[in-house]
Amino acid sequence: MPKTSAGLLPYRRRNGVLEVFLVHPGGPFWATKDDGAWSIPKGEFAAGEDPLTAARREFTEETGFAIDGDFMPLTPIKQPSGKVVYTWIVPGDYDPAEVRSNTFTLKGREYPEVDRAAWFDLAQARRKILRGQLGFLDELERLTRGNAAGHGGSGAPDNSRGPSAGDR
Repeated sequence: MPKTSAGLLPYRRRNGVLEVFLVHPGGPFWATKDDGAWSIPKGEFAAGEDPLTAARREFTEETGFAIDGDFMPLTPIKQPSGKVVYTWIVPGDYDPAEVRSNTFTLKGREYPEVDRAAWFDLAQARRKILRGQLGFLDELERLTRGNAAGHGGSGAPDNSRGPSAGDR
C-alpha cells in the first residue's frame, strides 16, 4: 500500500488576486533550493486515521497556527514517489512571519520542519511548488475562477490592507 499524506492549501484574495500559502522545508538538503521546493503544509498519516484530521494536525505542527474553516477536498494526487497526497483548500489569512514549526534532528543538529512560509499568486506558486503538487493549484484555480469575476463569492477574503510582515 502506498504511503499517504494529508495537507491543507490555504488561499485568499488580496486586491482581487488569488494567493496561496506555501511552506519551504527546513534542513540542509533544502537550504539552497527555492523554485520547485515549496510545498503545501502536509504530513503522513496512518491507516485508519481521518485524513482531514491529519491535515489539520500537520498544518499546526508545520506552522504553529490552529486552523478552522470550510474545508473543500481536492482530488488526491499520486506524487512521483508513489505517495498519495490528500488535500483540502480553505480560505484563510496567516502571517508568514509568525510561523513556528516543529523541529527534527539530523546528524546531531536540530532543524525546523519548515524554515519559512509565504503567500504567492498562482504564477509565482507554480514556479515555487514541488512539481508533484502542481495539480492542486490547477484545481484551486478552476474551483475559484467563476466566483472571482465580479461577485467576490470565491470564499477567499479580499484583504485590501497592505501586506503583512513576511509577505512576498
